[in-house]
Amino acid sequence: MSGRKRVGILVFDRVKALDFIGPAEVFTEANQRVDGYETLFFSPDGNDVTTSMGLRVGVDGPAAGDDPLDLIIIPGSEYAPAVYDDPAVSDAILALAARATKVASICSGAFALARTGLLDGKTATTHWKFTDALADTYPAVNVRPDSIFVRDGDVYSSAGVAAGIDLALAIVEDDFGADVARSVAQLLLVYMRRSGGQSQFSASVRVSPPRTSVARAVADYVASDPARPTSLRDLAAHANVSIRHLNRVIRDELGMTPIEYAGSMRLDLALGLLEEGRAVSETASVAGYPSTVAFRRAFAARYGTTPSDYQKRFQTTGDGIAEPPKI
Repeated sequence: MSGRKRVGILVFDRVKALDFIGPAEVFTEANQRVDGYETLFFSPDGNDVTTSMGLRVGVDGPAAGDDPLDLIIIPGSEYAPAVYDDPAVSDAILALAARATKVASICSGAFALARTGLLDGKTATTHWKFTDALADTYPAVNVRPDSIFVRDGDVYSSAGVAAGIDLALAIVEDDFGADVARSVAQLLLVYMRRSGGQSQFSASVRVSPPRTSVARAVADYVASDPARPTSLRDLAAHANVSIRHLNRVIRDELGMTPIEYAGSMRLDLALGLLEEGRAVSETASVAGYPSTVAFRRAFAARYGTTPSDYQKRFQTTGDGIAEPPKI
């Protein structure tokens, strides 16, 4: 037991369950490969707490104590930032931080660290819907709004919900290596692919989903066979509208031309294939590019990097944990 890394997770009334359950499961699954972690749950006063979904959670004890911890995790809440105004929560965070080597926040838990001064002068992230409020409320924090997770020294922060799993996997990799982290990802049926610098929005989310029947027709046309030729005439015929009407609808709805929209869909498909480990040449062919050179050119124009370099970043989680370059 003494060789295990001790992880303390603070829970409190109205905490978001997935924010702490996800990381806790990562550390628990890691113990199937290495006897590496002892995960403990604390509340401000040592009493049970009730999550935002009404789940009652028992704890191992109060936050105050003397036993050292290697890592503490402060999860988020849908009721942030007001939920962290409770002095008992702030005192609990400071008590745990005084015992810990590393500190981490999940989602809106960044407000809790900022409120206690633990993020002063640090770079951090949070869920995208909270980033503006965090930056405005705590100007001493350098908020990175579009990262999955960030490490600044011994202080970690992640975006919302599932990003806590990405952060926990990165910590496991940091502690015990990429092979252990990869096996944990496989056990949990998640992809070990999102480095800290990856956008909080997946590639397919960056292109707005179609709302009108015309836009859906274009999306269906490309998705059903990405390799077939795509012209305005082809797209208009498939949508059963005139080229003029097609142009107007797609521009009004998506802010781009129909051809640009089709190209974005092909790039989104290619991104997913690369993250699955497909070869660049195979990806280019499946996504409908006439050549690997054409694919590389289109990919670099959108993402500012080559397909092969992008793919390398998703072979481990670690390259995003310390000041990751943005794509």
